[in-house]
Amino acid sequence: QVQLVESGGGLVQAGGSLRLSCKASGSTVSINAMGWYRQAPGKQRELVALISSGGSTNYADSVKGRFTISRDNAKNTIYLQMNSLKPEETAVYYCYAKKIVTKIDYWGQGTQVTVSS
Repeated sequence: QVQLVESGGGLVQAGGSLRLSCKASGSTVSINAMGWYRQAPGKQRELVALISSGGSTNYADSVKGRFTISRDNAKNTIYLQMNSLKPEETAVYYCYAKKIVTKIDYWGQGTQVTVSS
């Protein structure tokens, strides 16, 4: 079992910044990739950023150049630095982890990010 706990969400004005954190606990040794998804009301959950165990990253086109995903393996924690936030990026942001060997996905409870205009 893996537990993922997000933190760092909140209310910011357009153009502001937030840093999200996700702490993984439990059976974390075989986690190969972690990342962030977001879901706005009435919309599908979408990929924001992924980071592999080796440090390779992938970003949604809409956030490239503004968001940065990073990983601290010693703390079993990933971060999402979000800069120049836009109101349309208001959503619940979910932490994600995957164990490739078992094909198992894990999800956090989500943290609300609200960007005001």
